[in-house]
Amino acid sequence: MFKKILIANRGEIACRVIKTARRMGIQTVAVYSDADRNALHVRMADEAVHIGPPPAAQSYIVIDRIMEAVRTSGAGAVHPGYGFLSENRAFAAALEAAGVVFIGPPSPAIEAMGDKITSKKLAQAAGVSTVPGHMGLIADADEAVTIARQIGYPVMIKASAGGGGKGMRIAWQDDDAREGFESSRNEAAASFGDDRIFIEKFVTQPRHIEIQVLADKHGNCVYLHERECSIQRRNQKVIEEAPSPFLDPTTRKAMGEQACALAKAVGYTSAGTVEFIVDGSRNFYFLEMNTRLQVEHPVTELITGVDLVEQMIRVAAGEPLPFAQADLKINGWAMESRLYAEDPYRNFLPSIGRLTRYRPPVEGPTATGGIVRNDTGVFEGGEISMFYDPMIAKLCTWAPTRAGAISEMRIALDAFEVEGIGHNLPFVGAVMDHPRFVSGNITTAFIAEEYPDGFRGATLDGHTIRRVAAAAAAMNRVAEIRRTRISGTMDNHTRKVGDDWVVSLQGESHPVRIEADRDGSTVHFPDGSHHRITSDWTPGQPLARLMVDGEALVMKVGKIPSGFRLRLRGADLKCHVRTPRAADLALLMLEKAPPDTSRFLLCPMPGLIVKINVGIGDEVQEGQALATVEAMKMENILRAERRGIVSKIKAAVGASLKVDDVILEFE
Repeated sequence: MFKKILIANRGEIACRVIKTARRMGIQTVAVYSDADRNALHVRMADEAVHIGPPPAAQSYIVIDRIMEAVRTSGAGAVHPGYGFLSENRAFAAALEAAGVVFIGPPSPAIEAMGDKITSKKLAQAAGVSTVPGHMGLIADADEAVTIARQIGYPVMIKASAGGGGKGMRIAWQDDDAREGFESSRNEAAASFGDDRIFIEKFVTQPRHIEIQVLADKHGNCVYLHERECSIQRRNQKVIEEAPSPFLDPTTRKAMGEQACALAKAVGYTSAGTVEFIVDGSRNFYFLEMNTRLQVEHPVTELITGVDLVEQMIRVAAGEPLPFAQADLKINGWAMESRLYAEDPYRNFLPSIGRLTRYRPPVEGPTATGGIVRNDTGVFEGGEISMFYDPMIAKLCTWAPTRAGAISEMRIALDAFEVEGIGHNLPFVGAVMDHPRFVSGNITTAFIAEEYPDGFRGATLDGHTIRRVAAAAAAMNRVAEIRRTRISGTMDNHTRKVGDDWVVSLQGESHPVRIEADRDGSTVHFPDGSHHRITSDWTPGQPLARLMVDGEALVMKVGKIPSGFRLRLRGADLKCHVRTPRAADLALLMLEKAPPDTSRFLLCPMPGLIVKINVGIGDEVQEGQALATVEAMKMENILRAERRGIVSKIKAAVGASLKVDDVILEFE
């Protein structure tokens, strides 16, 4: 076994590998750029080596810099994580030439499967069904349009060396194909140093289901069942689960066997993932093989009990797999929510800044028989950089059933405190409550279909609102008692807190009467119903854990005049708790209108202006591309929301802008 391994990566995956290596008694070496000097993975490793400036193209994906770190540290093996150099054949070959073990597949397998065009041809030869498409490279935008027409719209434009949703666009017409080709090529060049593009048919109403495989150097290959990854935004996975709620045992077995057949055909060893598109009739088509550890591997670990990182290390050290296919059963259900530094209220645009508060839920067994796991690479007080992917953490839950895993995830998301940056916690919380997701009736079009106008926050159902209203009334009573108590005097000098209140939230008002005792409060509603509230919450605590009629309710709490700001289940509520008289007077108050910014094109995220499409005096139409902003390695095209004439251009190509900086002004 290796004495020391270097992790050629950063963030949560570097931390994840370090945890397993530490448990195995293996020393670890971290690498870091200037931006990551104080990063969590650097703190966790036994030693760390500086590799260059913040941009990945000058540090994390420079093979010579990583090789120098290997030589300096004396590491006997390298784990690449995912992204960066994890599927780079030249990197694996360089390690092999230096006598250093690559904790991953052989370089020929990376070459064969890492290129999407080559992998499709090999899959066809191995008898794996593939999506129809153009298997050759595309020279320019005009050729992209011609090929797209031949295949038939819609088509998927993809970077041959791509991954993680980068360098991918869906085209529904010629203009989309031309624009998508240019953006995909630019993103591919920036992210992978390879701008080759190909086109395939886009299967409508598809489900994205992938098979985890694990192969050793002794001819053994197994599949660890499947992961459903259909909840995607911009081709980037957001929520994953294992197993899939859609597959039956026959389809699962067929997909697993095909995945193993493909792995054996290319001499694959280590952990890998074969991705499929599955239609409504359970027909499945090969998409690609990821020759590395997947982001969503924790859900597979939770349902199988297999530590995939440990097995990768052991396989690389020459050990045979300790189990056969028949040993790998599905135990329970697991969910993963990816926490991203992106603002769901601004069309999920990237957000950067300092984490002024970062308090994940407690990991381990839960009171209700589930498990919570959080893979992260950040800490409170740390910064989210503009130079890397916006992932903050991967929150996972396990339970014996799918409904139980969803319930555990709801509570864990509500208990996850993140402040200082925009993040997608509200969105994933809303998805967990969405009836279509709960039913398992999902496709990769779920987000586009259910949130066509973007995410504007969740609306809680009537039952949940009543539970929240009752909880807020009980919390307000605790706060009122504290406010009215006179410091240093006896209780008989304390003004009595009333029993009758009006709770206003989500556009509704709920008159309530509170009946309190030593153990909690019973909150009565006018229709005769009531809720029993117990909690140890005290004013000032930002997280309230309550029991409402014996069921858990967790809310993030902030103070506002006459009430609270409450956040749960994807909803962000202004909850006012007033006396009946104050509630009557509040109805007479006017609301302040937000400022009118319709005359400006504002930068929706911190980023770099890479293109201005219009000039002063140009008349633009609704939907027309106005500018392109690059942030976190993704190009974002900003479009006109209405007709107008450009009167001023406030930003130039190459400028770095902050959120809400003005780019253009209209007459």
